[in-house]
Amino acid sequence: MKSKFIKDRESTVYFYITLIEMMLSIATFYAAAYIKEPSLRENFLFTREYQLLFLIMAFSWFFILRSENFEKFHRTKTYSEIFIDYTKGIAVGAAILAGAIFLFKLGTISRGFVIIFTPLNLMVLYFFRLSFYRGLKNIRSRGKNRKYVVVIGDESSENIIDKIITNKEWGLQIVKIISNSVKIFNKYHRRIQVVPEKDDLHRMLELDVIDEIIYYKNTIDQKELNKIIYSCEEVGVVFHMYSECWNLTGRKYHLSYFGDMPYFTFMNKPSDYFALHVKQIMDYSFALVMMIVLLPVMAAIAIAIRVDTQGPVFFKQERVGLRGRKFNLYKFRTMVKQAEEMRVQVAGMNEMDGPVFKIRNDPRITRVGRFLRRSGLDELPQLFNIINGHMSFIGPRPPIQSEVEQYERWQLRRLSMKPGITCIWQTMPKRNEIIFKDWMQMDLKYIDSWSLKLDFIVFVKTFKTVLMRSGQ
Repeated sequence: MKSKFIKDRESTVYFYITLIEMMLSIATFYAAAYIKEPSLRENFLFTREYQLLFLIMAFSWFFILRSENFEKFHRTKTYSEIFIDYTKGIAVGAAILAGAIFLFKLGTISRGFVIIFTPLNLMVLYFFRLSFYRGLKNIRSRGKNRKYVVVIGDESSENIIDKIITNKEWGLQIVKIISNSVKIFNKYHRRIQVVPEKDDLHRMLELDVIDEIIYYKNTIDQKELNKIIYSCEEVGVVFHMYSECWNLTGRKYHLSYFGDMPYFTFMNKPSDYFALHVKQIMDYSFALVMMIVLLPVMAAIAIAIRVDTQGPVFFKQERVGLRGRKFNLYKFRTMVKQAEEMRVQVAGMNEMDGPVFKIRNDPRITRVGRFLRRSGLDELPQLFNIINGHMSFIGPRPPIQSEVEQYERWQLRRLSMKPGITCIWQTMPKRNEIIFKDWMQMDLKYIDSWSLKLDFIVFVKTFKTVLMRSGQ
């Protein structure tokens, strides 16, 4: 009954907090309009376009703020995690507003309004939640708003028990430890009741005040686990479980579903699906715009190639993409028509170690081709590859099959992300002098630390490298 009471009370608190945050969002909406539109300070409340955008904002913000990441006051959450949650949520909201302005052709509302409103709203909501969160932590550290916890564990559970005891602001109080470990008994029995595992947990849940069960063992007894979960489910007690296998790979994991069957999924590649989707949309949109804008430039390059030497305008080569998928990569042809046949003659001039074949002053390169390579314009046809979904602007460079066949096993992981036109390696000074192993490690570091911010940094560095010609 106590767990149900706490749940109902917290649901009520969540509702009122969302209500306050909605009011703060409305206030920052009108504050941003007041700042951006001095001419409408007297009547912007009554303009049709602002009224429409306000309704869209209120509707969107309600669902964003009622989502799980915002509604729940996780007792162990850090301030940085709260800030990240709000940043992601407000970014989604800002995209909705920008899309509404474009879709409904709200001409009197400029992009500057969204640029002002978004960070202002983020700052106000974050500091409000921060203040509230600190207040809750202060209340819990004084012994109020506590949840009563039972820990079921072996010697490895010492870690979680110490953390709960130390972090009083979490508001968790261990009322019992169920363990057969002598070490656990000797360390904690003077301040917490330690009982053997043979004790009847089912009966304990009926008689004692218990809000949550934490199951923390290195070795899991499936039969025992099923019995505990069923007992908790019957009386409405929250169940948490830790397993040593969560730390086997050192990688992030999450709960996923196949049909209605839950699975713990371990990943060694970016798992922020929202950010990856944004990357995909930006790639496609930017590539399409560049194709249209640069069409005259591409036409001029095509004419220059045909005038300079005989042969096709485009160079087509099969490359290996995401998880080994094959696709045809396109470039402007920069070598003579017989370049592939001449490769045997220049094989001894290769300047790269490993399976990669590169020559800085390749004699097969044409006059126009040399300019195209130095300027990076030979890569423009790869916009077709991006639009077709085979590539991205930023990502590990796509290898050819013969190179992949010579990869060491750990190097295959660079294929776990969509290949790109440019990568960290291409932004490095004198990149052709970098050994192959270091190049592969750069790609894996990019995958492990990927973010939209990192893509932007690599994009800017690539532009700088092309202008300064420092990558040769």
